[in-house]
Amino acid sequence: MSKRILHIVTNVSEYEGIDQPTGLWLGELTHAYDEFEKQNYIQDIVSPLGGKSPLEPKSLGRFVADQSVLKRKNDAAFMQLLENTKKPSEINWKDYDVIYYTGGHGVMWDFLNNVELQEITKKIYEKGGIVSSVCHGYCGLLNVRLSDGQYLIKDKKLTGFAWSEEILAGVAKKVPYNAEQLAKQHGAIYSKKIIPFAPYVVRDGHLITGQNPFSARPTAQAIIERLSNDSF
Repeated sequence: MSKRILHIVTNVSEYEGIDQPTGLWLGELTHAYDEFEKQNYIQDIVSPLGGKSPLEPKSLGRFVADQSVLKRKNDAAFMQLLENTKKPSEINWKDYDVIYYTGGHGVMWDFLNNVELQEITKKIYEKGGIVSSVCHGYCGLLNVRLSDGQYLIKDKKLTGFAWSEEILAGVAKKVPYNAEQLAKQHGAIYSKKIIPFAPYVVRDGHLITGQNPFSARPTAQAIIERLSNDSF
């Protein structure tokens, strides 16, 4: 039976309080989507509110948008998926082997405290499924609590977009919180690549996380490896 992947994307189109666009960092979705597609996995896309997931303009820049991004951006059927994402209430968590949180700065606002997504994440994790994220996607994991009341990330090794990368990206004063710091406050064993924006993936059992946009493909490959070694 084919594995099923639940991609989580943002609905937020701009930074709060300032006139600056943001949204889904498209490559963080497409790079993983490509890898899962090669395995013939079934893939669905959900956002906190359902409907449109706006694209981060910077993710379409000439030095960032590679063949994967451009191919999907020019694929009307794929882009329609991002215009009509499902709501959390429209899916059954039991159908999925993996939940994969994508990034883009928008997720810092609509992932952190979404109760529906937290419940789905908890249930997938506790049934032995894979919980994963890339870049800012780990904001969706920071407040997830397990059935025992402990944070899912407590005493777990993980990574995600580093505060030093926020500073280098010029947005440290525009984001609502320091995700790296919050991860540590909630007990995570956070690590990052010494070289900013270099690919980096951390595995801790069924928790698999990637640091930045350039980590999406290797994160997906780590998920595939884990799925191939597990019996679900």
